[in-house]
Amino acid sequence: MTDPIDPRRSDNAFLGALTGGSSEPTFSGALSFMRRRYSRDLGGVDAVVWGVPFDCATSNRPGTRFGPQAIRRASAIFDGDPQFPSALDPFVHMVVVDWGDCAFDYRRLGDVELLIERQAGDIVAAGCHLITLGGDHSITLPLLRAHVATHGPLAVVQFDAHQDTWEDIGTLSHGSFVTAATEEGLIDTARSIQIGVRTTAPTDCGFAVIDAYEAQALGAPGLIRRIVERVGEGGAYLSFDIDALDPAFAPGTGTPVAGGLSSAQALMTLWGLRELAWRGMDVVEVSPPYDHADITAIAAATVVQHYLQILAWRRHTAR
Repeated sequence: MTDPIDPRRSDNAFLGALTGGSSEPTFSGALSFMRRRYSRDLGGVDAVVWGVPFDCATSNRPGTRFGPQAIRRASAIFDGDPQFPSALDPFVHMVVVDWGDCAFDYRRLGDVELLIERQAGDIVAAGCHLITLGGDHSITLPLLRAHVATHGPLAVVQFDAHQDTWEDIGTLSHGSFVTAATEEGLIDTARSIQIGVRTTAPTDCGFAVIDAYEAQALGAPGLIRRIVERVGEGGAYLSFDIDALDPAFAPGTGTPVAGGLSSAQALMTLWGLRELAWRGMDVVEVSPPYDHADITAIAAATVVQHYLQILAWRRHTAR
C-alpha cells in the first residue's frame, strides 16, 4: 500500500503556503487564481489578484460578470510549474494572494463605481500591486482613480479593438471610460497608447493609436519598440480588453471584431514590455457564455500569468 496523499497538498487556495507553486491536479480543488491563497490580510503581500464581476455597462452582449470565475478556472492549468517564458516560479519571488471579488449590491448600480474605487484604493494604498479580473471595461475608470490616488497620473497601455472614447452622456459605459478618465486628468495621454484598434471613434483623446492592420505589419518587435518609445520611464497602467484578440482567439467577448491580434502576438508584445514601470493592470470583457472550450478565458489567464512573470522577473533581476 502506498503512502496516503498529504492533504496539505490540496486546496492551496485555503490551506497551502503563501509562497511557491502548488501541485494539485488541474481538475480538482478550490479555484483561486493560480491556486493563490484567498486572503484579505495584506500584511507582507506584494501583489493582489481580485475580480470585479460587473457587466451592466455593456453595449452589446452581456456575460462578463462571469469573467473572473472563468479566468480563475482557466488559470489552474499553470499550477505548480516554472512558467514560460521566464522559467521562473513567480511565487518564489513574491507573495501573491487572491482577494476574492469586489463587493457590491447589483441592485444599486449607482454605488458600484465608488465601491470599486474604494476597495481597489485600499489595496493599492496598502502597497500592493493590484491585478484586476473583469468585468466590462467600464471598471477601468474607478480602478484608474484608485491607482492615481497613490501613484499620480499614469500612462495607459490599452490593448483593445475599440478606443472607448465615446461621449459620456450621463452614465458611464464600457465605451466611454477613456473619455471620462482623460477629462478627470487621470491619464498622462502624451505617454499613452492603444494597440489593435479596428473601429472608428470620435476622438483619440491624445493617445497614440496603432490599429490592427499596422500592428500586423509591425509584428511583435515593432510593436514593442513603438510602445516603449511612447511610454518612456514613467509609471504605466495596462488595460487589456480581450477583444483586442481576433475572435478566432477570443470568441467569448461581448463586442467581437474580426481582424485582431493573435494570442501569440499579444503575449510576445506584453513580455517585451517587461521593463516598463508598471503600476497595475486589468484584463476585461471575457464573456464565458460565448466562449468555447475556455479559449478566451485561457487567453485572459495567460495575459495575467505573463504579467505576474514580469513582476517576478523584475524582482529576480534586481538582486
